[in-house]
Formats: sequence, C-alpha cells, structure tokens
Amino acid sequence: MISKRAAVFGAIILILCTAFFSSFITLRVNEYMMISNGDVIQAQEYTELKDFYRKFNELKSIIQADYLEEPELDTLLTGALKGMVSSLNDPYTYYLTAEEYQDLLVDMVGSYDGIGLRVTVMDEDIMITVVNAFKDGPAAEAGIVSGDKIIRVNGEDVDGSMLDEAVRKMRGEPGTSVTISVLRDGEIKDYTMVRANIDIPDMEYEMLDDEVGYLWLYSFDKNSSKNFIDAINDLNSQGMKGLVLDLRSNPGGLLDECAAIGDMLLPEGLVLYSEDKHGNRVEYTSNEAHIDIPMAVLVNEYSASASEVLSGAIQDHGVGVVIGKPTFGKGLVQTIRGPFKEGDVIKLTTAQYFTPKGRDINKKGVIPDIEVEELEEAYEFILKNPNKELPLELDAPLARGLEEVRKMLSE
Repeated sequence: MISKRAAVFGAIILILCTAFFSSFITLRVNEYMMISNGDVIQAQEYTELKDFYRKFNELKSIIQADYLEEPELDTLLTGALKGMVSSLNDPYTYYLTAEEYQDLLVDMVGSYDGIGLRVTVMDEDIMITVVNAFKDGPAAEAGIVSGDKIIRVNGEDVDGSMLDEAVRKMRGEPGTSVTISVLRDGEIKDYTMVRANIDIPDMEYEMLDDEVGYLWLYSFDKNSSKNFIDAINDLNSQGMKGLVLDLRSNPGGLLDECAAIGDMLLPEGLVLYSEDKHGNRVEYTSNEAHIDIPMAVLVNEYSASASEVLSGAIQDHGVGVVIGKPTFGKGLVQTIRGPFKEGDVIKLTTAQYFTPKGRDINKKGVIPDIEVEELEEAYEFILKNPNKELPLELDAPLARGLEEVRKMLSE
C-alpha cells in the first residue's frame, strides 16, 4: 500500500515531468515553425540584434524627447536603414523605399514626368553631373548640357551623396516649375523650367552616306535589343555596308539587353563574364551568326557599365575599332534584392564584370584604340544652339569613326 506522503511526492514528480515534456514539445514545435518560416537565428546573431535594438532605441528615445522638432518615426527608421547601407562606401549600393523603387523602374518603362536629364556622380568631385539632356525636353531647350554640375534644386544644395533625392526633386507634375542651379566653367547659372512628360529615348539612327550607317544607342533598356535589330534591318534596307555605333554618354542598363546586342555583333564566344566574391562565374556568350560588317564604336568618359562591356568585347574580338576618350570605369554588377514586405529593396553590388579576355574595367575603363577629343567649337555650338543637331564637321569622334569605316570598306 502506498503511503500518503509517497503519493504526494509521486504526484509532484508526475507534474514536473509533464511540465518538462510539455515545454520541450512546445519549444520543438516553435523551433520547427521558426525554421519553416526562415525565422530561426543563431545565438551570436541574437546578441548582435539585441545590441543593435538597444542602441537604436536609446538614440530614438533621446531624439524624440529632446530634438527641437517632432521627428517622424518612419523617417528615423528609413534613415537607419539607409545609413547602414551607405556605410559600405559604395556609390552603386543603396537602399530604396517602395516609392524610390518605383521611381527607379521609371527609367525602364520609357517615360516619366520631369525635365529630361540623365545624371551621374563623377568620382573625382562627387558632384551630380549631367550625362545628357534628352532631345526636345525642357532641360535641353533651356540650354543645360553634358558636363554641367547640378549644385542646387529649387534653392536647396545637393551633391553626389543626395543623387536619388535630387532626381526626385527634379521630377514632378507636368506644368509645374523647377529651378536648377548648375556650375559650368566656374560660373553658377540658374535655369527655371516647366516640367513635362518625357519620353525616354532608346536610340536614334540614320545613314551618314550611301554605305555607312549610324546608330546612337542611349542606354540598354528593356526593348533595346529588339529596337536595335529593327534599326539594323532598316539601315540594311538603305544599303548599309559599314556601321558607326555610338555609345557616348551611354550609362549602361540591363545586362541581358547588352548581352543580346553583343550576340548580334560578335562572333561565337564570350560577350562578357562576371564573378562574385565566392568565385562563382556567370558567362554570357554569342553564337556564330552576327552582323559581319566594318564597324567603329564611339565612347567617352560618360560611357559606363554595360556600354563599357560591349565596347570592350568588340575590342577583344577585333570586330571593330573603338574611338573617343577612356570610358567611365564601372565594372560592377548590381542586383536588386527584394521587394521586401513594405515594397522596399536594396540595390547591391554583388559581382564584377570582365571582358572576354579577362580585362577588369572597374576604375580603369576601356582605352580607345584611337583617342579623339571633342572640339571646343562643338561645345560652344551646343551652348549657343540648345537642342540643335551638331554638324558632322564639329563632331570630331563621329567624323573620325566615319573615316575609319570608309577606310575599312575601301580595303
């Protein structure tokens, strides 16, 4: 017979065992659910997150309590995320809110509301530099030209660290005004323009004479390869036997479109390849069929990224002569990660480009086979005649490209 004391002791043991196994099962179920949802974290990561949130909350509390104006919590959170990404000191890696991401997509859909400028940040001065002003757009009609440095938008100072913010300030509803202050040759000039709906040009082309076609590719957008082959077919129908491909001020764009155009221009082999920090290599190749005609390629200091890859590949394969000035030197691959739950993304540098022969163009650029400077008279003509076509005799790189193609045709 079991004594009362033993029964009570046994009951306690049973309760403890039941509680232990219940807790064990609950923890295992929770762990399984966390793993299934991808939420399980390691002890070290938990410690790092705990320290981060402790510091963040301390700073947030001080700002909310003592800052002169009442801060927006969303603004603080976005600033924290942007700060973490900007600490990488990579001008091509940045965090974008959902709204900013939609603005980024605008450049790939063909139109937007603004003044018609393509801008970049030059390493030597970290200033917002005009790459080109779109033909017939408000900026081109006002007289803003390639090389101008944008220092203020509506009276507010801007620099290269505020590129996305400055671009958003320049965009807006058609019919509204915006004032841009630019630095040119040591002098500050103010331009007030009325925003309009801007059709982002893809390319333009024409016959320079009876045998030589000309195709100016502005960027590598989602329809560039299709439009490129349509343009080539049209030029062929007009009797094209040689081509001048103009990649001046082409800032790059979609890698797949660049590779597709490379496939049309190059013989069988590599167009380019990329490598990430783990040594993983991705190759883009061309097949044997290609446009086999004499070709000159024009580049300048604003030719970047995909345009450098294409001109470098043409140089490596020996199917064309590269003319102009050394290119920008951006040989890095950016990947969009996201959108996350709120629609935000991070544009992250994940790999590096190389030409078919393994040349690293990052911070080096592509060196032309024939270096040709733009004429001072050409710059003066553009300043005095905004939005007018530059005469061929003033366009030294184009004139040399035409000369070289004619020479190849005669040989």
